Amino acid sequence: MSLQDPISDMLTHIRNGQARKKWEVKMPSSKLKVAVAGILKEEGYITDFNISTDEIKKVLSVELKYFEGKPVIATLDRVSRPSVRRYRGTGDLPTILNGLGIAIISTPQGVMTDKTARAQGVGGEVLCTVS
Repeated sequence: MSLQDPISDMLTHIRNGQARKKWEVKMPSSKLKVAVAGILKEEGYITDFNISTDEIKKVLSVELKYFEGKPVIATLDRVSRPSVRRYRGTGDLPTILNGLGIAIISTPQGVMTDKTARAQGVGGEVLCTVS
């Protein structure tokens, strides 16, 4: 398990779960992972997520979404890594597939999509892209 990059670990759990046609994947929970899962749910990329408490730690369960037997998420890529952080201003935020995909941005106002960040006029760290 990766302790250096929990977001990358989360994205890998989701990709691996979809490759194996799982309906649900479980991983250790954190505030940032819950925020990313919330955005994925709002944008319709996952069905739902919930947080359960085991004996010691919290576990984030993500219900994956499929359409006609294929995963809704086609690509899920990590952009900013702990070794190379990618920060973008409002005018430099990426557009994914001409607006058909999203970029998840960590801003001073919280974690949000690239469209919301442009509307609010804020930039930040580009965490990942989803299409």
